[in-house]
Amino acid sequence: MINRKRIVEGIDEEGTPDMKYYSFDWDDNILIMPTKIILKDEDGNNFGMSTEDFAEYRTDIGEEPFEYEGHTIVGFSDEPFKYFGVDGDKQFIVDSMLAKQGPAWPDFVEALNNGSIFSIVTARGHTPSVIKEAVYNLIVSNKNGINSDELVKNLEKFRHIADEGDLNKREIIREYLDLCRFYPVSYGEGSATNPEEGKIKALKEFVQYIKEVSEQIKKKAYLKNKITNNFLPIIGFSDDDLRNVEKVKSHFENEPDNIIKTYSTAGGIKKEY
Repeated sequence: MINRKRIVEGIDEEGTPDMKYYSFDWDDNILIMPTKIILKDEDGNNFGMSTEDFAEYRTDIGEEPFEYEGHTIVGFSDEPFKYFGVDGDKQFIVDSMLAKQGPAWPDFVEALNNGSIFSIVTARGHTPSVIKEAVYNLIVSNKNGINSDELVKNLEKFRHIADEGDLNKREIIREYLDLCRFYPVSYGEGSATNPEEGKIKALKEFVQYIKEVSEQIKKKAYLKNKITNNFLPIIGFSDDDLRNVEKVKSHFENEPDNIIKTYSTAGGIKKEY
């Protein structure tokens, strides 16, 4: 009988791959961004709402007026998500460096420092490469616990397993981020007001990708005697919006060989859901 085991720690000193992967919502999960959703009050004025509050109010907007920070909100502005799509690409890069840490930041740092493959699954609609570039900037600036030297050290262990040639530090980091996946689900045809289905679609794609990647790593690691068991990959997905967490959990929990574990960071507190 094959010994199958889920591992939940990072790559060890001997270079044993752990088959642990991550998927993160961005806003109010990894980072608390200053970007606002633009709403309209009863006097016709535009008014900004934080992404954290939007997660709570988004199903109420346009249904009936409600009070919010001294304004009676009656609906969305003409361009409510102007700064959450491609028009806000440049500002996203800036805001990412200025943003405060969210509740999933420690897990994000762990993923990066360990060289684990991850995905960003966000309701935003930025160009995917822009989100990748924002992460690159966070890495090379060693932002709030990120250690680019530790990341490269662990990536070199994976490169040894894969018999890959030498690269310089920045090339290794760029190559690593090319292996990760960035899903702004309202980019193109998606909806920022109802992102649940887009996130499920993105996660289904990421799950398939991870199963393929982990199988390749596992085969090469077996050949080098780096692992002796048939380790199963696992993906930890975190999101601050309970609607998203509930939809993701209910979709994947009944699938055979489900490898997603869901975590809520609603209210700034991470807990398994």
